[in-house]
Amino acid sequence: MDPPVDPEWVEMRAPRGPSAVLLMLLLAAGCAGAFRPLIIVHGILDGPEQFRNLSAFIQKVHPDTQVSIISLYNCMESLKPLWEQIQEFRKAIEDIMKDSPEGVHLLCFSQGGLICRAVLSTSPNHNVHTFISLSSPLAGQYGDTDYLNRYLPGCMKKTVFLFCYNNLGQKLSICNYWNDPHHRDIYLKNNTFLPLVNGEKPHKLMKDWRENFLRIKKMVLIGGPDDGVITPWQSSHFGFYDNSEDVVDMRNQQFYKLDTFGLKTLDARGDVALCVQAGVKHTHWHSNFTVFTNCIEEWLV
Repeated sequence: MDPPVDPEWVEMRAPRGPSAVLLMLLLAAGCAGAFRPLIIVHGILDGPEQFRNLSAFIQKVHPDTQVSIISLYNCMESLKPLWEQIQEFRKAIEDIMKDSPEGVHLLCFSQGGLICRAVLSTSPNHNVHTFISLSSPLAGQYGDTDYLNRYLPGCMKKTVFLFCYNNLGQKLSICNYWNDPHHRDIYLKNNTFLPLVNGEKPHKLMKDWRENFLRIKKMVLIGGPDDGVITPWQSSHFGFYDNSEDVVDMRNQQFYKLDTFGLKTLDARGDVALCVQAGVKHTHWHSNFTVFTNCIEEWLV
């Protein structure tokens, strides 16, 4: 951030007359609007109220930041198909961007990170500067969790694909990013969301989506080993299991090597930042001040 301007120095050095007025206006413009607006998208079974602490953290350190927490598909509504949700979230985000020509930041939690990924790829005119993904299963989910057991009772991770990879299952948001490493052929064929967004399954819009995604200036990926929900937790950094359930990191994933949606290009630009925070449970990421100071605060400029 530029150092503050000394008013007395300006008074002494500024030219008189109309040009002085112009100079003062330029100085004022440079000091105003130091922080871009921040848009927050919640996760599965969440809503805006879950982000009161995070909003308070932001207002404490950046009191002039405009924070917009989108209230759409809250709580049980968040289980609806992701492509349906993405249409509405995109409209809401675009409305905010229209009033923010200087650009915005996008912070998206858990399932919300996948929604934002798709919004970025399908929005040709977005002006998102920094995309912050907070513990999101960006490369998919494969593991028993409280969420899974609550809505698919009696299902073990080895059999979930039988439900998820059909027309009925794809109407449930969790199934849109269920990535079974033991049934990859069925995943690629029948999952209507994640293979398209990450470019694992070729489609006619891949080039356009890649260009749209690369409009961002920075991507920040946040996750940690004690999350307890995102499985594997490295999915928050675009890592995922191979068919032996060994974790393959981001840079060794096929979608990275082939640069299917622009991840390798973004990384080569130096615009991918990874933040690992141990000791944080999944539902605490957005209320943990250490996470905010270590992983989020520096990007909100």
